[in-house]
This record gives sequence, C-alpha cells and structure tokens, in this order.
Amino acid sequence: QVQLVESGGGSVQPGGSLRLSCAASGRTFSSYAMGWFRQAPGKEREFVAAIRWSGGITLYADSVKGRFTISRDTAKNTLYLQMNSLKPEDTAVYYCALSQPYVVTVPKAPREYDYWGQGTQVTVSS
Repeated sequence: QVQLVESGGGSVQPGGSLRLSCAASGRTFSSYAMGWFRQAPGKEREFVAAIRWSGGITLYADSVKGRFTISRDTAKNTLYLQMNSLKPEDTAVYYCALSQPYVVTVPKAPREYDYWGQGTQVTVSS
C-alpha cells in the first residue's frame, strides 16, 4: 500500500522560505517519478515540479522556476520542495504525488499520477 505523507507547510511572509517534505512508502520507487502540485481555492490543481526518482531529472512550472527546488533522498524515500522568494500567489494546498510506473519523461499532468498525499497548506501573506 503506497503512502505519501506531506509535512512542512505553514504561514510565511512574502519573500520568505519554506521546505516541504513528503515521506513515501509501500513501493520501490526507481521506476517512478514524483511531483508536487498545488491547488488554491476556486482553482484547478496545477503542476509545480516533478523529479524522476532514478537519475533525478527535474521539471518545473514556469511560475516557480528559479525560486523552487525539487529534490529527493533515495535512502530515506523522501521528496522535498524548497520554496524561496515566496509570493502571495503561491498560497495553496500543496500535494505530493507518485506517478504511473515506468516513466521515460518527467510527467506534469495530474492524470499521469496514481497516488496522492493528503496535502499541506502554504499561506504567504503579510
């Protein structure tokens, strides 16, 4: 049974930083990618960043490129999202997700992900 448990959300002022973590269990992840998505009130879930577990190839949404960094610790089966220079428009519930298996590219569509965490709230406000 795959489990994804996010942590690290909270409230921060504009320009601040947060690091999200996602502890994954229940599978060997070498054939998968993992990603971060977010959903603000009244909006659709949107792609933030993703990483192929084997090899570490990454992909970012244009809106976060240069500010957010996705990484993973393969020994701990943990996914991270370092978020710097946060803006009010980054406010959302952030979800980590596990892709369908045997990925060749780094997927960015929600339909390409089979498992989701429960989400963690990030609020950026002065």
